[in-house]
Amino acid sequence: MNILHLDDQLVALNKPAGIAAVPGGWEKDAPSLVKMLEADYGKVWIVHRLDKVTSGVILFARTAAAHRTLSLIFETRAVHKVYRAIVCGVPGWDEHTARHRLLPDVGHKHRTVIDHVHGKSAVTQFRVLERIGSHTMLEATPETGRTHQVRAHVSALGFPLVADTLYGAPETDIISRPALHAFSLEFEFEGKPFSFTAPYPNDFAEALKKIRAI
Repeated sequence: MNILHLDDQLVALNKPAGIAAVPGGWEKDAPSLVKMLEADYGKVWIVHRLDKVTSGVILFARTAAAHRTLSLIFETRAVHKVYRAIVCGVPGWDEHTARHRLLPDVGHKHRTVIDHVHGKSAVTQFRVLERIGSHTMLEATPETGRTHQVRAHVSALGFPLVADTLYGAPETDIISRPALHAFSLEFEFEGKPFSFTAPYPNDFAEALKKIRAI
């Protein structure tokens, strides 16, 4: 595990893609970050979620009191989350705010879909970092925390994540999972500012090299 921060109340990791944050579903015996952390550090509580296929900064609490406080911080959106996303296509805008309402866990594929009647409000700020041929590197800053929010929003805008076939991207050998990385996380806890940044994992960095070489 790539630990970014560890103290008596918090632990932040650079999560690898392919490992679930918590055990559950049909894979209760599969490895998970919670199991791995608890084997070394005792009881932990998850504060927020990342998809199994997403890499990057993820936060856990080491006490019940810290968990209550951190959960409230996330619920009230007093946290700044930044993702890096490699998408198919080239937007004509430099910055854009997606406000599509989202309804999660739809159909046998459990997709999040745009539903302006029954969906929950969701807001993601997007900024172009680099246009690379027929691909683009975006910075995504979600103001809400809906399931698959960034993935669903970029797809709705017509620029699905590279390799995210669940949300309309073509199959590719550029990367073997949706090209999304939770790059940084900032918040204040007990009067102290915290800021964590997760370097790109190898597959994400290699994907950038591949599209730059096309």
